[in-house]
Amino acid sequence: MTERGIEAPESAPSLHPFAARPNRTLLGLAFPVLFSLVAEPFTGLADTAFVARLPGSAPVAALGIGAMAFSSIFWMFNFLGIGTQTEVAQAEGGGSSGHAVKTVSLACVLAGGIGVLLMLGVLPFLGGIADLLGAEGAVEGLAHDYMYYRLLGAPGVLVSVACFGALRGVQDMRTPLYVAVGVNAVNVLLDWLLIFGAGPLPPMGVSGAAIASTCSQWVGAVWSLMVVSRRIGLTWHMKGAGVARLFRVGGDLFLRTGALLVFLMLCTRVANRSGADQGAAYQAVRQFFIFSALFLDAFAITGQSLVGYFLGARNFFQARRVARIVCCWSLGTGAVMTCLMLLGEGVVAWLLVPPTAYAVFGPGWIVVALSQPVGALSFATDGIHWGTGDFRYLRNAMIAATLIGGVAVLLVESLRPDHVLVYVWLATALWTTVRAGFGLVRIWPGIGRAPLRKRA
Repeated sequence: MTERGIEAPESAPSLHPFAARPNRTLLGLAFPVLFSLVAEPFTGLADTAFVARLPGSAPVAALGIGAMAFSSIFWMFNFLGIGTQTEVAQAEGGGSSGHAVKTVSLACVLAGGIGVLLMLGVLPFLGGIADLLGAEGAVEGLAHDYMYYRLLGAPGVLVSVACFGALRGVQDMRTPLYVAVGVNAVNVLLDWLLIFGAGPLPPMGVSGAAIASTCSQWVGAVWSLMVVSRRIGLTWHMKGAGVARLFRVGGDLFLRTGALLVFLMLCTRVANRSGADQGAAYQAVRQFFIFSALFLDAFAITGQSLVGYFLGARNFFQARRVARIVCCWSLGTGAVMTCLMLLGEGVVAWLLVPPTAYAVFGPGWIVVALSQPVGALSFATDGIHWGTGDFRYLRNAMIAATLIGGVAVLLVESLRPDHVLVYVWLATALWTTVRAGFGLVRIWPGIGRAPLRKRA
């Protein structure tokens, strides 16, 4: 008897296109995710490209600090997307559309409520946040203004996150792409109008970039809610939606994301305290680091939906097959990204880096480029474990990686070597490698209580 015959009946899940055409199905789902993920960080890249045209390094350094703080605050609540996607995917695989409707409705209500609380609760502490991230002088004031205006969009950002997770859970990968492209088109237009001014609109500099982003995010939130209502459904009757489970998942992901952000903020702090040029160069490399990470994350998010779907249907054979194919495609894509980044260094420097920071940009860029393949594996295994609901293991793995990588960054801060950015990014590569290692051994051979371990 075959492994598939032991573990799952030949029923609806075996009719899923992945069973017959795994590579074609994976790529067909991943490409819309890829372009939507590339479109999402384009907000930051567009802001950086416009702000880099302002005089001096201070505006770009302030933007980097503000964007880091903004990302940190909202990434803490990424369970609204990740947890919703897993729950909806498993409900879809198990044929429980009613549970999917209740789950996404609960997630959207929580997202809006948390966003309002953040908007009101964090605003008084923006000066302290800027100081914590190493802002000084003119940079501190500009960073404060940027964060103030970005926080006004908090509810819209979190509602969009929940809606995107729900749509990807039912393997609708195209709608998030359309919304992300539309949001960024609005953002680019408003950037041009508000940063430099046009007609009756005065030039607003860094604050204009923040207002443009906030307005575009609210457009995306309304659009996403309308689509979710039609595609999946929304209800106020959320009893049985699994609020306790969602909060457990949220707790694990909150701690995981907290550890991740502690590491990234520590890196930002060390770079900014090395001078405005170092801070500006770090911001440029970091923007592309996030851009490439989300680019590589396309297979992870697709794998999450497919693994969740097959586990919901109790088809372990196909779930493990998804894991293997996702890791192979991710590793190959990471290698391609390395080549493209090495070839494109000059273009990125011209686009995103103030001329005074060119000298410190190049070496750090090379380190990030060479670390792309191992980064791809860390993202791929994250997505696989998200799909299995193995959130506690991911939490512990991230804490371990942050402890190891954080010690390395603190050593860099203490020793103050030449080319500080090179060592900061080497510490980041170490951090990524530890994450990838934990992710792989949970699948092969399947240490601990691994959800994808082979059944007898």
